[in-house]
Amino acid sequence: MQRVEFDSDLVQRYDGPGPRYTSYPTAVQFHEGFGADDYARLARLSNEGDQVRPLSLYAHIPFCHSLCYYCACHKIVTRTPGVADQYLDYLFREAAMHAELYDSSRPVRQLHLGGGTPTYLTDEQMTRLMNGLGEHFPLLTEGDREYSIEIDPRTTGAETIPLLAALGFNRLSMGIQDFDPRVQRAVNRVQAPDHTLGLLHQARDEGFLSVSVDLIYGLPFQNMERFQQTLELVVDARPDRIATYNYAHLPRMVKAQRLIREEDLPSPAEKLELLTGTVEFLTRSGYEYIGMDHFALPEDELVKARDAGTLHRNFQGYSTHSDCDLVALGVSSIGKLDTCYSQNLKQRKDYYEALDAGRLPIFRGVELNPDDVLRRAVIQSIMCQDVVDMQAFSSAYGIDFHDYFAPALAALEVMERDGLVSLDQRHIRVNPKGRFLLRPVAMPFDAYLQSRESPGRFSKVI
Repeated sequence: MQRVEFDSDLVQRYDGPGPRYTSYPTAVQFHEGFGADDYARLARLSNEGDQVRPLSLYAHIPFCHSLCYYCACHKIVTRTPGVADQYLDYLFREAAMHAELYDSSRPVRQLHLGGGTPTYLTDEQMTRLMNGLGEHFPLLTEGDREYSIEIDPRTTGAETIPLLAALGFNRLSMGIQDFDPRVQRAVNRVQAPDHTLGLLHQARDEGFLSVSVDLIYGLPFQNMERFQQTLELVVDARPDRIATYNYAHLPRMVKAQRLIREEDLPSPAEKLELLTGTVEFLTRSGYEYIGMDHFALPEDELVKARDAGTLHRNFQGYSTHSDCDLVALGVSSIGKLDTCYSQNLKQRKDYYEALDAGRLPIFRGVELNPDDVLRRAVIQSIMCQDVVDMQAFSSAYGIDFHDYFAPALAALEVMERDGLVSLDQRHIRVNPKGRFLLRPVAMPFDAYLQSRESPGRFSKVI
C-alpha cells in the first residue's frame, strides 16, 4: 500500500479544472456523427475474437420524489402515477434490441442500477425490472459477479433490503452527504441517521458483500467541527467503502443549484480544511485511500483489485471489473465497448420516440482510434495504479514511449520537481504528495485537452 501525503500548497497550486477520467476520450469529445448504426456495428464485432469480454449492464432510473439542490445528475422529479411503469416498458424494449447484438453466451458479470433514484421504484416494479432484464440477458446468480444498486434511504424501507438481496444484488451504495440538520435543510435532503445507518447494518445482515456511502464536502454551512460528527457516525457503522465528493457550485450550468445561496458556502480555506480533515480522519480510522475521492477498508475488493493491478475506472467510479463491455439502458445513460463510447438521448420524449420507431436511442458517441486506446491505457494506469511502466507500453503498443509522449514527459518534469511524481528510464511513479492530484498528473497525456481552448468545461480537480 502506498501512503497518501496531503500538501495544501501543492493542492492549491494544481487545483485547476480538469477531467475526472471516467472515460477517455471524455464526454466532451462525444459527437452526433456517431449514432446507433455505428454502435450496432461495433457491438456485433465485440462478439468476435479469441477473448470475448463479459458484459456489464447499467440501467438508469431517472426519477426522484424530491429535488436535492446540489445534484447535477440527470433526473426527473415527479410523483405522477404510472410514470415508472411506462418507463420500464420502454427500457425492456431497448434491452431486447441490445440483446440481439450480443452473443447469448456472454455473462453479465457486473450490473448497476443508478439514477436519479432507483428506489423510486416500488418493490413490485423493482422485481419486474430484474425479471425483465433477466429475460434478455444472462444474469448470474452466483460466482464472480458484482450486482449493485444505489439507494436513497428516504425512499427505502426495511422490507426493501431483503427483497434486493433476493433479486440478486450483492452490493449497495447509499447517499448520506451530511447528517447535519442545517446542511440537510439547505440542500433539501433531510434524512435521519438512525434510519440511514440502520439500513446499512441490515444490508450487511442480509449478506451484501459491500456497502458504500457517499458524502459531500463543500455544501452550505459545513465546517470541519460539524462535519466531523457525520464522519464519526459513518465510521462507527463501518461501511466497506466511503466516497467523499467535492461539491462543485455551478449554478449557471445546474439550475437546481441556484436554490443554494453562494454566501452560505464554505470559503476556499474552509473547504480545504474539510478535505484535509476528512482524509486524515478516514485514513486514521483504518480506511485506505484508493484514489480521487474513494476510500475502502483493507479487506474490500477495491483494495484487492488495486493491489492485483485489475482496478478500473468508469462512469460509476472505481470498479473491480476492467474486462467488461458496458451496455447502457435508459435516458442519458453512457455505454462503453472496447472500441467506443455511446450515449442515449436525454429527454424521455425523444427516447420513447426512437424506440417507437424501432431505433436504439443513441444520439452521440465516439469511436476510438489507436492513439485513443493507447492514451486511455496510460491514463487508466495513472488513475488506478499510480504507476506507468513505460517499457511495457512500448512493447505492447509498438512505440518508443519517450519519443511518443515527449511533451507529456516534459510536463511531468515540472511535477517531479514539486514532488508529485518520480521519473526514471522505465517508470512514472505517483508519489504520496501526488496521489490527491491524479487528474493533473494524467492531463498531459490527454491529446484533446492539450488542443482545447476551454478547459473550464471541467470542474476543479480538488
